[in-house]
Amino acid sequence: MSVSNEKIKETLAVFENHGGIMRTTEALEEGIHSRILYWMRDHGYLEKLERGVYKASSVEPLSNPDLAIIGTKIPAARICLISALHFHNMTTQLPHRIHIALSRTRRNPKLDHPPIKVHRFSGDSLTEGVEIHEIDGVDIQVYNPAKTIADCFKFRNKIGLDVAIEALKDGIRDNKASFNEIDKFAKICRVQNVIRPYAETIAHS
Repeated sequence: MSVSNEKIKETLAVFENHGGIMRTTEALEEGIHSRILYWMRDHGYLEKLERGVYKASSVEPLSNPDLAIIGTKIPAARICLISALHFHNMTTQLPHRIHIALSRTRRNPKLDHPPIKVHRFSGDSLTEGVEIHEIDGVDIQVYNPAKTIADCFKFRNKIGLDVAIEALKDGIRDNKASFNEIDKFAKICRVQNVIRPYAETIAHS
């Protein structure tokens, strides 16, 4: 099989219109046959980021390919907990997996890369405090600092109380989250009584 230069240019133009990254299903919807994707991958015009996710080689290297893959392959995912802390520069912890929040009704996603840890959220805990950040042309959902702090206290038995306390201190010290904002999300996450003593200590220190 060979692909004409005109078809290559048309395909790359479609990729550029999608920020340089596309899923196979999106490409098919745009009229790009899977055989063309495979040919262009094999000949260096496209790079395979993950199963079913391709990037045009002409596009600048991705600044955060892991989050770009998450946003492309699992658009409903919200970056949470340690991964959200890392995104907001609020922890010294380096996550070995991307922590994402999904509703309880969604199936576990299957990714070859990056490794992920799925947490099940529901109601306001799932929908409130979400920020949209564009990374490498892809919209990524990330919980804001105050919501992330509340989440860390809610999941303190899984990620460690020390991580949650560090996040609270850093969030307040660096003015990334106010006491009122944290209290708002602490109420949603039902951890007001857990956070309050630590917040009061920080306030009077």
